[in-house]
Amino acid sequence: MNDENQSQENHTVKHMASVKAAWDKAPEGPKKATALKHYQAAEKAHEAENDEEAHEELKQASRALM
Repeated sequence: MNDENQSQENHTVKHMASVKAAWDKAPEGPKKATALKHYQAAEKAHEAENDEEAHEELKQASRALM
């Protein structure tokens, strides 16, 4: 893995941790459920090494929690 890919990987992991922390603190309800679906989609995208899609799903998860 080159430095650029490693940097992108680190950024994705940090973004996922940030969204997960916000999700953990959120009250139960439909917004949290929607955010979970997006977070799980981000996990799948990350596993498939599709960081662009992972970030988009994480943004959607964050928006769902607002």
